[in-house]
Amino acid sequence: MTRVLGIEGTAWAASAALFDSGDDRCFIESDPYQPESGGIHPREAAEHMRGAIPRVVETALEHARETHEGDGGVDAVAFSRGPGLGPCLRIVGTAARALAQRLDVPLVGVNHMVAHLEIGRHRSGFEDPICLNASGANAHVLAYRNGRYRVVGETMDTGVGNAIDKFTRHLDWTHPGGPKVEQAAKDGEYVDLPYVVKGMDFSFSGIMSAAKQAVDDGVPVEDVCFSLQENIFGMLTEVAERALSLTGSEELVLGGGVGQNGRLREMLGAMCEARGAEFYAPEPRFLRDNAGMIAVLGATMYEAGDTVAVEDSRVLPDFRPDKVAVSWRAANPPARRVDATEVRGAEALVDIGPERVTKRRRPKSYRHPALDERLRAERTRSEARLTSDARRQGVPTPVVFDVDDVEATLTFETVGERDLRERLDERGVRDVGRHLAALHRASLVHGDPTPRNVRVDGGRTHLVDFGLGYYSEDVEDHAMDLHVFEQSLAGTADDADALRAAFEDAYRERGDEAVVAQLREVEGRGRYQ
Repeated sequence: MTRVLGIEGTAWAASAALFDSGDDRCFIESDPYQPESGGIHPREAAEHMRGAIPRVVETALEHARETHEGDGGVDAVAFSRGPGLGPCLRIVGTAARALAQRLDVPLVGVNHMVAHLEIGRHRSGFEDPICLNASGANAHVLAYRNGRYRVVGETMDTGVGNAIDKFTRHLDWTHPGGPKVEQAAKDGEYVDLPYVVKGMDFSFSGIMSAAKQAVDDGVPVEDVCFSLQENIFGMLTEVAERALSLTGSEELVLGGGVGQNGRLREMLGAMCEARGAEFYAPEPRFLRDNAGMIAVLGATMYEAGDTVAVEDSRVLPDFRPDKVAVSWRAANPPARRVDATEVRGAEALVDIGPERVTKRRRPKSYRHPALDERLRAERTRSEARLTSDARRQGVPTPVVFDVDDVEATLTFETVGERDLRERLDERGVRDVGRHLAALHRASLVHGDPTPRNVRVDGGRTHLVDFGLGYYSEDVEDHAMDLHVFEQSLAGTADDADALRAAFEDAYRERGDEAVVAQLREVEGRGRYQ
């Protein structure tokens, strides 16, 4: 039995908790910062932490003493080390160090984002889930590989909660804006807004600008709120499904404060049900920023011997989840079975015959019908057109036999014996690099180049699934192709760094060095770089 006191204070919630692994109970005391207007102000948030952290910690200690004789029986003190607002983190770090020394117990430094994932894994009992983290400052998808949680998809501009708050500030609504949008959306109807998915990454800047403009142009606020939710949460759900498809996982957990939104949970549940996957969303007190998740992960890390000396416990405002060495799990999940004749992708059911492949984009029950119909038709047409255009540029792709954009069905030539994902090797990865370079020279963008969308046999490597593809001469768009492929390598390959180097080397042989340089800039946009 382990008892850990956790302290959280990355941005707005001053929180302390006591977790007892013996009975799996968690006592949480929180004192959230509520700005009078607008979003979170770092100085005001830090002032709130300075007064609130001692209060919530003392309440948690009182609970510890009431439930255990003597000093409360605390085995360790865990604290949110990052990511977050530096002034707030420093107050929490100072309090945690002082408390650990006072109680003469070890100190555990917890990554706030990994805690969001691990609380879902702990409460659900899942073995190896994908995690969608949807919080104020973040939006990303995590998969576990090689002893770390890998970011296989994330926002390229702002966190999902912050994006919604920017819209509600335009309306002069008070913080937080998410619950107010959810309430207004109940009376809304669908209107078209941008929907931006790039592989497993996404962007919110375009939809936010369009939403503000729509309100200014007289579109009813409730209609804009309704459509914001349908599009933003549709994007998050689609990307989560892409991650399930890429990794072969059949488990999804939700983390982050935006995860309290009923519509997002409904979408994710419907998607998982349709896939035959399991979905778990923790109760709301474990979704919003809270010390309970810090204490739970802190107990797991303590039991694995993963503690930090006081002198080495500086806070890390830019602490990305993929920088955490996961000491409490085996290096890799068990291998998953792959069905060679029927593939359930993120968008479609694919029947693979000896000579022909039939791909059917089934309606997505989680998406609004108008949005779903538009995306299915657009992507079906795009896939047929770009598959043929890429083939004309000498890139190995299947021959397109038939296309029906009304039924969203395509028939292709059967190519390759397996997906590249099933056996990642340098030859196949180098071929992908050269093929993408050829596409980009012809102003074609694949849009979703992952190992699931590459078919290989003894002698050739084919690119398939151009449904997210488009035409562009922009170096940025070409760099995003490279970024998507390298993220997918991180989430699926045992030797991702070596394969990534081989991929970039092959791209340079036939592509533009400026694209690789832009790739470095794209990578720097990830949250907390």
